[in-house]
Amino acid sequence: MATSSLLFALFITILNIRMVMCASCGPIIANDEERIHVALNLEFLEAEFFLNGALGKGVDTIDPSLAAGGPLPVGAKKANLDALTNRIMEEFGYQEVGHLRAIITTIGGFPRPLLNLSTENFADIFDEAVGYKLAPPFDPYMNTVNYLLACYLIPYVGLVGYVGTIPNLVNYNSRKLVAGLLGVESGQDAVIRALLYEKANETVLPYNITVAEFSNHISQLRNRLAMCGIKDEGLIVPLQLGAENKTESNVLSADANSVSYERTPQEILRIVYGTGSEYKPGGFFPSGGNGRIAKGFLAKD
Repeated sequence: MATSSLLFALFITILNIRMVMCASCGPIIANDEERIHVALNLEFLEAEFFLNGALGKGVDTIDPSLAAGGPLPVGAKKANLDALTNRIMEEFGYQEVGHLRAIITTIGGFPRPLLNLSTENFADIFDEAVGYKLAPPFDPYMNTVNYLLACYLIPYVGLVGYVGTIPNLVNYNSRKLVAGLLGVESGQDAVIRALLYEKANETVLPYNITVAEFSNHISQLRNRLAMCGIKDEGLIVPLQLGAENKTESNVLSADANSVSYERTPQEILRIVYGTGSEYKPGGFFPSGGNGRIAKGFLAKD
């Protein structure tokens, strides 16, 4: 076990170094509104996924003015959820509607970007995470466990994005807004991780992969895509990554001092595009994100 732990630590160190050397990980020049607009893209993504998963309908049926004429999401639909999970996701969906309204009324918004929430897109992401084609293809809408694993993909990205945004904000109203958004985003991620942790050792049928193993694969994928070090961890980790090096449970992902990780706008875009490049759209955003920062990167492609 000691040798295995040392090898894992060495692997993490090397991966950290290689990732940081291969990509832009530093700050960018932008004003408050432009930084928060990066997050607005993710709020649209979360709102549509949670609402459609729980209710079979999206933002346009609740407050169409928020979408501002943006295209309807591709492939979003009602998930086959147990009653408890359905109620939680419905609440999360309504919370995301509030987040959209809070951002748009505080700093202004933009039309909803094109979102790909299709089964095929999720299947591609999960194939990339595990390193081979799953058979049958992963379907996030099939059952509660699959949907929760699909949820694992999304809120945490917004959480670390907000953590990275707050120190760069200048205006009080901007800091107040993002601090409030971060509080709820972190709560959503904690609930999703706790629900999954309860099932950590269960095998996800029909795959010979446990819930915890899937979480590790997804976290490793996000680290690879972002290319700026280890800022994402699964539900069960080696002791050297657990809180105070005393626990393998990892219900909340955090650094050595149990402080939340942070990511830059370019890291966030690399992850949600699924391409590892802020210049190349794809994944959840087949046409790229909206707002000056996202559009600026696309213009340089």
